[in-house]
Amino acid sequence: MPSTRRPGRAHRTWLVVVLAGVVAACSPAGDGDTTAPTAPRGTEMATGSPPGTSATSDVDWAPPPCDRPPTEPPEATAVPGSASDLDVTSFDGTPIRAHWFPHPDATAQDPAGTVLMGPGWSLPGDTDVDAVGLFGAIDIGTLRDAGFNVLTWDPRGFGESAGTAMIDSADVEGRDVQVLLDWVAAQPEVQLDDAGDPRLGMVGGSYGGGIQFVTAARDCRVDALVPVVAWHSLVTSLYKSEAPKTGWGTLLVEAGESGSVDPHARSAMDHATTQGTISEEDVAWLAERGPGELVDDVEVPTLIVQGTVDTLFTLDEGVDNYRILRDDGVPVSMLWYCGGHGTCLTDPGDEERVKDAAVAWLQHWVLDDATVELGPVVEVLDQYGATYAFDDYPVPTDAELSATGAGSLSLIADGGSGPAVPPPDSPGRRAAWGRAAVHPGPRRAAVEVAVPTPADPVLVLGAPMLRLRYSGTSGSSHVYAQIVDETTGLVLGNQVTPIPVTLDGSVHTVEIPLELVAHTTDPGKHLILQIVSSTVAYAQASPGGEIQFDEISITLPVAAGVTPTGAP
Repeated sequence: MPSTRRPGRAHRTWLVVVLAGVVAACSPAGDGDTTAPTAPRGTEMATGSPPGTSATSDVDWAPPPCDRPPTEPPEATAVPGSASDLDVTSFDGTPIRAHWFPHPDATAQDPAGTVLMGPGWSLPGDTDVDAVGLFGAIDIGTLRDAGFNVLTWDPRGFGESAGTAMIDSADVEGRDVQVLLDWVAAQPEVQLDDAGDPRLGMVGGSYGGGIQFVTAARDCRVDALVPVVAWHSLVTSLYKSEAPKTGWGTLLVEAGESGSVDPHARSAMDHATTQGTISEEDVAWLAERGPGELVDDVEVPTLIVQGTVDTLFTLDEGVDNYRILRDDGVPVSMLWYCGGHGTCLTDPGDEERVKDAAVAWLQHWVLDDATVELGPVVEVLDQYGATYAFDDYPVPTDAELSATGAGSLSLIADGGSGPAVPPPDSPGRRAAWGRAAVHPGPRRAAVEVAVPTPADPVLVLGAPMLRLRYSGTSGSSHVYAQIVDETTGLVLGNQVTPIPVTLDGSVHTVEIPLELVAHTTDPGKHLILQIVSSTVAYAQASPGGEIQFDEISITLPVAAGVTPTGAP
């Protein structure tokens, strides 16, 4: 089938019709030498149906035109002694170190599509063609084998790039990437949709995921995104319910000391560790780091990959981004895997899922290869490595597990939830990120409520809802809730949720969703709600006092009549 592109690009039209979960591009190709090859390079990588990806179903989708005028290529200087490195002069004169790996067969007569791959926080861009990056990110070699040129770069403030890191600011790092797009568009082996407009997708994890949303919101030249364990808001992720996530925050600030970082990052964490809060000025600064409202301006197909055990950017950060894109009619899929900013202490299942899904997404949407079949809109993973497919999120529920209880909790600063202790045979024991002692774990000194499970296994999927009626007197502003699996002794998804409390001696009620989980129950085993006074994940509570829970109510949503679509 001939390739097609966006309306207004080389006078072509593009209409995507999704039928029965299979995406097919159906419109005539235009004239000129910018047309993609009918059989793009790398299609041999796309046999079968990679799990976990699909465009929004049952909709006709046509992206808006990209009318951005061509820009003069930026000044770029080759780095002596390196075949791949160059310094690109950004919008404000700051040199950004880039690393260019063109497809070995790409030429001016037969150009290739391009992928920009951003690194994680504090890291330089990848330069090892075969090494897989953090968070399950794709390696340069896989992308080249799949038919792409690849550009990586050292973000501003890190590696060999100058300047000060502004945490994926749209007005700073976003503009840096736009300049990189200008440079890419001028390379002879790069396929174009129009003058100055490269056919291009983006991949990358964490910091390299956030920059994708920021860039695509500002620049219509981006054609597809695969953000891995990115965030929606640094306020909701680092300051959930006004509880500072000091476990991860401290690690991130320390990692940032390898480069040059805006001082707000340090001041926010200093305030959090000394006072248990973040100043209003720093909260406003975090809110501006995006992507936040910028996601509403993203108009390109996006595969959101989020980690079930990610305790920094939890599943709800990805769900927020998914819902915005879905409601805007943008093709979007979501895949959950056992990874991210966290330690996978259970069965990870097929560890090629993320790579396979990302390659398929890019080949389909960037190379316009309609022969690449895409899987379900939403695919989740349970603790046994089994996958479940859905047409949307949240998923339909037909039941819930519930329990009630009561009790009292002494408010002490030490000995709270975590750090988790990986089982001896756990893959997480060998993981680099598993060495960070910021992961929640079971707690003996806790108020507990046992939740019975049915005789047959069911999939608990979504956010458990907790309701507390309580009273107490203390300086503490939060308690923390987690759910422990009686079978393994592990906290579900390693997740703990801060619960805001007012301890003024009066009776108060709070109802709040806990972190999202995906968990298959074991017959005869309980799920145990634990309420604790402190955790390694968040700022230490003010010690002293006691809280009395007159009523504790927990409900867990159960996915309706599902069976696994894949097993490890």
